Amino acid sequence: MSRLTLHTLDTAPEDSRPFVEKAIANNGYLPNLIGVLANAPVALETYLTVSGINARASLSLAEREVVQITAARIHGCDFCVAGHTAIWLKKAGQSAEAVRALHEGAPTGDAKLDAVAAFATAVIARRGAVDDADLQAFVAAGYNQQQALEVVLGISLATLCNFANSLAGTPVNPQLQPYLPGAV
Repeated sequence: MSRLTLHTLDTAPEDSRPFVEKAIANNGYLPNLIGVLANAPVALETYLTVSGINARASLSLAEREVVQITAARIHGCDFCVAGHTAIWLKKAGQSAEAVRALHEGAPTGDAKLDAVAAFATAVIARRGAVDDADLQAFVAAGYNQQQALEVVLGISLATLCNFANSLAGTPVNPQLQPYLPGAV
């Protein structure tokens, strides 16, 4: 049970309703994260706006999802792990084996994706003040300064969602439960 109000389209504050409608149209259901964020229309707007900006990053969808899954795992947000696992499998076309590795913080077997996960982990652990070796390893894997900052962008997006879900105790929607750690 959520500690914060879990809004529906009918109960959402007026300023949140257009965002709730968009989420329902995009997903076919209302993700409980959106229902929670609807309590603060500016938080919901920020989430959706930054999500759109993050989608325009030069990192591929799979690379962006590595950042999201890694951050959610570190932050202990099963809701976001499940949501981004669904995207990983359905939209990014990645394997169940690789996502299980991400759930465990283990290598996926893809050197580039593993470099993204390692860099995201270092950024979170050191609050951005990564060692020179961490940045050099990321660059040596074929990434650049722009993409290092895009990892930070992805982490900032994940932090909003992960922390909001932790604050609320957001329940995982039935549609996302098959994507929880241990279920894939």
